[in-house]
Amino acid sequence: MATTNLNIRIDKDVKDKSDAIFSELGLTMTSAINIFLRTAIREHGIPFSLKLEEPNETTIAAIEEGRKIAKSKKSKSYHSVEELREDLGV
Repeated sequence: MATTNLNIRIDKDVKDKSDAIFSELGLTMTSAINIFLRTAIREHGIPFSLKLEEPNETTIAAIEEGRKIAKSKKSKSYHSVEELREDLGV
């Protein structure tokens, strides 16, 4: 497969922010652009959006509560599922 270079100019802030998102998704800028272009060809238009799911305030609060509980010295821990079941009586 023959390849070619594509040079584009974009705002630095746009590049930095999109690069961070692609990196979090496990993609390079090049692979993300290739995905976009190949899908645009297949769909004959602007094809899709890739985005990271951002938790709402309730979910964020629940995650923080769980982290506090996990770090608490008052929290009981188990070494196996059987140990947990026994403690729960199931």
